[in-house]
Amino acid sequence: MAPHRGSVIGSAVTDAIVSGLLTGLLLLPLVGFRATESGSGPLGLTYRFGLVAVFAAIVAVLRLVLNLTVWRRGRKVKTGTEPSAFAALVQKAAPALRPAFFSFAIAYPFLAILLSGGLSPSRYWVDLGIYVLTYVMLGWGLNIVVGLAGLLDLGYVAFYAVGAYTFALLSTSVPLNEFFAGHLGEGFWTAWSFWLCLPVSGILAAFWGVILGFPVLRLRGDYLAIVTLAFGEIIRLVLINWVSLTNGGAGISSIPPISFFGVPFNSSDDGFAARYGLDFDSMHRIIFLYFVILGLAVLTALVTIRLRQMPVGRAWEALREDEIACRSLGINTTLTKLTAFATGAMFGGFAGAFFAVRVRFVSPESFTFMESAVILAIVVLGGMGSQMGVAGAAILLIGGMEMLRNLSFLKADFLFGPDFDPSLYRMLIFGFAMVAVMVWRPRGLVSSRLPTVFLKERKAVSASLVKEGHG
Repeated sequence: MAPHRGSVIGSAVTDAIVSGLLTGLLLLPLVGFRATESGSGPLGLTYRFGLVAVFAAIVAVLRLVLNLTVWRRGRKVKTGTEPSAFAALVQKAAPALRPAFFSFAIAYPFLAILLSGGLSPSRYWVDLGIYVLTYVMLGWGLNIVVGLAGLLDLGYVAFYAVGAYTFALLSTSVPLNEFFAGHLGEGFWTAWSFWLCLPVSGILAAFWGVILGFPVLRLRGDYLAIVTLAFGEIIRLVLINWVSLTNGGAGISSIPPISFFGVPFNSSDDGFAARYGLDFDSMHRIIFLYFVILGLAVLTALVTIRLRQMPVGRAWEALREDEIACRSLGINTTLTKLTAFATGAMFGGFAGAFFAVRVRFVSPESFTFMESAVILAIVVLGGMGSQMGVAGAAILLIGGMEMLRNLSFLKADFLFGPDFDPSLYRMLIFGFAMVAVMVWRPRGLVSSRLPTVFLKERKAVSASLVKEGHG
């Protein structure tokens, strides 16, 4: 037994050393050399070999731990049809977890104001909450297509772009402004454009979801992913080249700001602050934007939960598990796929309209493939089909990556130096996080699944019977 154990440890150490050396060689040109601009103008070359050594050591240690635990030879993997202890605990806590999550989401801006010491100091934290909730909503929208219907979509950002550009074009339309000014008064369209264009953005995005659904009715897996990826790139290229409509790469600016149901957030006598007896502060609009995206996210969650209990939701889940069996049961798979694409696209369109009114500027650069990849990673890492898992993954990936900006202690001289910027390594950490989750939780953070239909007793489906998140 001892020689065998020694050989296992020796091979693990050897593999860890080789992995560390390979990591150092790969990162040497990427991280070890940095071009910096001096005050006189010419570029200088900065050497960061110590940082490369730190990354190589981290990879070697993690590789050694994996070889001695998860990847150890002869390790017996426990499989079973019963949920794990963690899954059982999550299932028991789920009735209280959801209200706690939404209660915290409602109280979040007030907590940020209280802990920051005022409205203005809380601007960063409220903006961060808006940013995270936007991706929570996008993750829940894509979860309908990928998690419930099992259709791998790499072009979800296209519907996000359609919603954003629909609102941007309609809200800045001069004929519409003049029409409503002549019939309902000056300034009506500026004040109410978001509330009137929000459903239109969702409907048009759903329409484009149906258009995407028709060509891919016979495709699944990798082929479906390639076509949806192409669809997302086609939409982006159209936005860049249709200059007469979208203004090309310059984008669309001067989008009207959101109003409190017709009451503008300005310092005038008719503004929100004056009407409700408050001192004017630009944070009123930011806090209202937070509650708008929270309401849209809650709407997405409630509609998804309700649809899962309806025949169309059960058809989506049947399609995900086995399309042939789904056909044999007499389910119209064509209609099922189209409804999944349209419903998911509609919520993407809602999120796009909110993005446009929040930033008040849209351009094709905001809707690249990387956005689709991040949203899909949120769905897969959270656990396909799990609402709370997707929300947790969005908080970890988006909020966690954003919090790197606050790790100023890493700039100490005894660590990485004053020139170190942790935010530059967001995608590197993002990749490591995905690899780690896929190793230890290959079916996502919430691996078990509660069945929609059950007999006598509703039991969570074990992770070993749930589809893995590898597409």
